[in-house]
Amino acid sequence: MEKQFKTPLLFLIIIAYSFTLSAQVQDFSEADFSKADSIAALYPQHSLQDLPLLADKLTRTLPTEVEKFRSIYSWICTNIDNDYGLYVENKRVREKLKDIKALDAWNRKFGKRVFHTLMTDRKTVCSGYAYLVKELALHAGLNCEVIDGYGRTAHANVRGQATANHTWNAIQLDGHWFLCDATWSSGSIDATLKRFIKKYDDSYFLADPSLFVRSHYPLDSSWLLLGEKPTIQAFLNGPLIYRGAFRYNINPQFPETFDVAGKKGEPISFRFAKQGNDKFENVTLQFIRAGQSNVVVPTVSHSDDGVYNIDHVFASKGTHIVHLLLNDEYIVSYSVKIE
Repeated sequence: MEKQFKTPLLFLIIIAYSFTLSAQVQDFSEADFSKADSIAALYPQHSLQDLPLLADKLTRTLPTEVEKFRSIYSWICTNIDNDYGLYVENKRVREKLKDIKALDAWNRKFGKRVFHTLMTDRKTVCSGYAYLVKELALHAGLNCEVIDGYGRTAHANVRGQATANHTWNAIQLDGHWFLCDATWSSGSIDATLKRFIKKYDDSYFLADPSLFVRSHYPLDSSWLLLGEKPTIQAFLNGPLIYRGAFRYNINPQFPETFDVAGKKGEPISFRFAKQGNDKFENVTLQFIRAGQSNVVVPTVSHSDDGVYNIDHVFASKGTHIVHLLLNDEYIVSYSVKIE
């Protein structure tokens, strides 16, 4: 464990409600998906050999487009596994590809195996998830697109060159387009255990575009669904966010980069936008330097306009990895170099 700082820290984190919400995301903020989820749960391990029949079972009794899509999404995320072997192979090859033509050629070749495994074993990778989302949505009368692009995690697309390594969906509901990622909602790959950990999480279901772009950047930038489009370099160099940011609707605003420079004894300001009425409680800051960790429980204050403040200062030089956690769940990380 890292030694406790001997002098008071003055590390300022401001959480500010400073981004504009997308109107279409607000449309379903009060939607009740309990019926859609319960219908999806009625058909565990249903065959994929007749997709029109499956789509009909999942959506027939649901009155709205968003409920129909929710049932489809919930079923896919809880019944389809991410195939670890295919994932590793796909990741290895995609990291070597340098242009869109090469990526398309690989997708066509690899896709045959992906879809065969999907249809027979209900296992796949991101492109298979996205394909199934689109097909079931289309059979339910919904307009849906498959989006290829760059997925950003702690192990991919952080700084450097962009690697087209991920696929997700855009779905049109009530005349508006939304973004979602069934692959990440279904669970996660554990590289240490070398297997897929299944855990359904709807945090990536109809996510706000201004937050979605923090971890997903499409090859076709029109699918950002944003008026002001960040560059691919801003995407690669931005703060690293996690599933918890989607769960609690927290969007980092400043610093705009993952790498932050500062001086010993001088405050550094961080700003985050927070959507929703959840209280900003159970906050911790984790500092990691030279392989040692130190956790601080800060005092949090806030103003009427939704600004949350945590005051600290770095008391030692060096590079610190700083994690903000809420309810013990990682939200965002920065690399702070103190001189």
